[in-house]
Amino acid sequence: MLTLGLHTAGPACDLALVRGGETLTEFREEMIRGQDGRLPGLLSQLLAQTGVSLSDVERIGVVTGPGSFTGVRVGVAFTRGLSLALSIPCIGVTSLEAALPDGQQGSSVVLLPAQRRAPDITYWCQRFRSGAAIAEAEEVTLEAIVADLRAHPHFVYGEGLDALTDALPDLVTHPATTRADRAAILAQGFDPESHLPSPAYVRAPDVALPGGKQPPPQT
Repeated sequence: MLTLGLHTAGPACDLALVRGGETLTEFREEMIRGQDGRLPGLLSQLLAQTGVSLSDVERIGVVTGPGSFTGVRVGVAFTRGLSLALSIPCIGVTSLEAALPDGQQGSSVVLLPAQRRAPDITYWCQRFRSGAAIAEAEEVTLEAIVADLRAHPHFVYGEGLDALTDALPDLVTHPATTRADRAAILAQGFDPESHLPSPAYVRAPDVALPGGKQPPPQT
């Protein structure tokens, strides 16, 4: 199954074509903004380098966040459009799912930096058992994850974990980075009905309605 993977939830455009467990081609271009303008050209380059046409793609996996609000929306909108045009499934994969390496066994947690500045350090977090997610992605404080790992040891994967290892000097961590090719590989086995290509918003909006009321949760 030829599958396109796309990740724009971070500071880059990351695209990959995979077949089975093999990555055929991957392009990554660092950028903070402007992903919407670059995606069509990067996709054309990816297809040309692989020697396939867009009509050969059978499934799409898109990273749905958490991450950059604008980047997530750009990636989801772009892949939804391709899905409709090609009449193929588009599968949503969280940033944490697309970071966890293949073959993980036991209970694990993936952590990616959300707020990096002390004293309000937080992480995007998702929990797994034998490689499968057992909970939704969430945002956790440094203090909360430290207490959790002390009480319930897990294998810990992620990046930007210096504050965590400072608090838990004996903690062993394993590097994990969100990747488009991993999203594509996972999309091949995920059920389209249960992994919809919808943005994964795990943080309440920062804005408030008149009178101090919070907007309804985003879905």
